[in-house]
Amino acid sequence: MKLGRGSTLVVASHNPGKVREIRDLLAPFGLETKGAAELALPEPEETGTTFAANAELKARAAAAASGLPALADDSGLAVAALGGAPGIYSARWAGEKKDFKAAMARVERELDAMHALDRSAKFVCALALAAPQGNCEIFEGEVHGTLTFPPRGARGFGYDPIFVADGMTETFGEIEPAQKHAISHRARAFAKLIEALKLES
Repeated sequence: MKLGRGSTLVVASHNPGKVREIRDLLAPFGLETKGAAELALPEPEETGTTFAANAELKARAAAAASGLPALADDSGLAVAALGGAPGIYSARWAGEKKDFKAAMARVERELDAMHALDRSAKFVCALALAAPQGNCEIFEGEVHGTLTFPPRGARGFGYDPIFVADGMTETFGEIEPAQKHAISHRARAFAKLIEALKLES
């Protein structure tokens, strides 16, 4: 798929934090981004069993509804001691009110209930880029780290305040957004996307 400067790309998400982060990552390449909510696109039900399957489902739905290329991200936190949970259900753990304080408290509660000493976790991101004609490409990235409680920092979104990437001491909720964009799971998936599209800043 060819995307040049000035092209419009739909970000197939109704999560303002995610739309903002994707917009920031794409800003150097001169692409115009529109969030799904801006275009009043319906939110498809995520019925996939993997991050990649859910990302593809959302990208295809947005591309078909808008007639524009669409980029969807499905990402989440996978905690080793919880068998990879919350995983693809990361947003669902936050409930209908998208209360990630409650979701982070649930992660801590479940780890404590198991007396789990292993606090290792990873953030996983799958990006799906779909064309209105129907073809779709997937790009994946991961960042490994450990969980810390109580949550720290008001930057970022989702589970960022409890995640410390390997080699760091601050959580994703404490570091500068630019620093997070350089190392995050989403940044790693984006690097593959940008290489495949041969985008130039």
